[in-house]
Amino acid sequence: MKKILVIDDDRDICLLLNRFLSRRGYEVIEMFTGKKALTWLDSNKPDLIMCDYRLGDMDAMEVLSSIKNRHPEMPVIIITGYSDMRTAVKVMKMGAYDYITKPLLPDEIIHTIQQAIEHGETQRSAEPSVKKQVQASSPSADQQGVTYSGDYIFGDTDAFRKIIKQVALVAPTSYSVIIYGETGSGKESIAQEIHKRSKRSGKPFVAIDCGALSKELAASELFGHEKGSFTGAVNQKTGSFEIANGGTIFLDEVANLSYDVQVSLLRVVQERKMRRVGGTKDIDLDVRIIIASNELLWNATRTGKFREDLYHRFNEFSIEIPPLRERTEDIMLFANHFLKVTNQELEKEVKGFDPDVEAIFTKYVWFGNLRELKNVIKRATLLTEGDYIEAKTLPFEISNYSKLQFGEQPPANLSAAAQSGPITVAEQKLPAAKANISESSLKEASIDAEYEMILQALKESNYNKSKAAQLLKIDRKTLYNKMTLYEEMKNH
Repeated sequence: MKKILVIDDDRDICLLLNRFLSRRGYEVIEMFTGKKALTWLDSNKPDLIMCDYRLGDMDAMEVLSSIKNRHPEMPVIIITGYSDMRTAVKVMKMGAYDYITKPLLPDEIIHTIQQAIEHGETQRSAEPSVKKQVQASSPSADQQGVTYSGDYIFGDTDAFRKIIKQVALVAPTSYSVIIYGETGSGKESIAQEIHKRSKRSGKPFVAIDCGALSKELAASELFGHEKGSFTGAVNQKTGSFEIANGGTIFLDEVANLSYDVQVSLLRVVQERKMRRVGGTKDIDLDVRIIIASNELLWNATRTGKFREDLYHRFNEFSIEIPPLRERTEDIMLFANHFLKVTNQELEKEVKGFDPDVEAIFTKYVWFGNLRELKNVIKRATLLTEGDYIEAKTLPFEISNYSKLQFGEQPPANLSAAAQSGPITVAEQKLPAAKANISESSLKEASIDAEYEMILQALKESNYNKSKAAQLLKIDRKTLYNKMTLYEEMKNH
């Protein structure tokens, strides 16, 4: 039974969540103050923490900081009101998994909890924020010529054959490596493969997402800290570099580190020594460093975002991973692999994909690359009741992607849309709209114009829903609700 700690000074909310979650098989512990919760966490470890943003004795930032010092990998969901939305986003940047807004919606609560617990289990299996990896056996090839390594697939395209050769070439050396690739393209998996083929394969592989580290805690996460070195440092902490000693450390999105941390990192690279935050003694290090970025670090040095001397220290060898959209012939190989894995996870027996889905997959531009594809497969498999995944189980922005290719610019605002009339999709959904003027058709035309604006905002934001919501000047929840509404209209 999964254990959830609820921290809220509103006893009614605690009681409501306790009853609701207990009926769904969770064990719920209620705490009404931040201090009592933190004391309880000194000797207990739940699977998930739900914390109200406003507590009587502490705020969420203080609580979250203390939680992360005790249990860095612990998923935390912040409960907040709409008036606290901006601050909630700041808390997420400090390490919260997600936030939910009041009034609490049952479906949203359960979905967010399930995703957060799954994320926490993944982090724990990889060893907290350091993600110490259990080494797998050598990669094998399947019948289709695809090389498997754990959950990652090395496709049989020319681009990937080149990458495999580069990995085999650099792995036995002690070179530092820069891996370039878009978000979700598999940079960490390539780093793991380098580690597995190196002389350090029997030692730890530690992966750090630098983009998820707050400026205040980055040095502590990387180099550790001594007890009492700063507020909240209630115990001594071993940093990621120290844990990786003898093995390999992988720093993803390294350009997100602050200038001060980059200075400390330069000392580690040059002298192979480090010092914990607040410490006075040097610690010798023997760590291979692999870094990754979704932007060219040379460009980042030109703008002052990344130290040029640090860049030259790292740039002994580089590998570039092509995005999924540039190797469409591999899409269904990846999709079938992810389907196989998801079938095992969900104990289902979905056989494959409807031809319409395969056509959608090959035409869609996978902005989130393999990570997006994997998540789409997981969602679709869960929703599939028959033998084959159908288009209706796909997310809104993917199943509707082809409708964006209408050749005309959508209206800049709703009033313009009302004057010019609906575009393409309106004609498909409302073929008699122009011929039969009525109250209902006018309402449908307004909805359709809104639909077109949302599609265009999603396209302009590369399907980043938060950015799309900003473009439309609505909050994220409103965007999700409208997308759900349109999807229901589409399916009925």
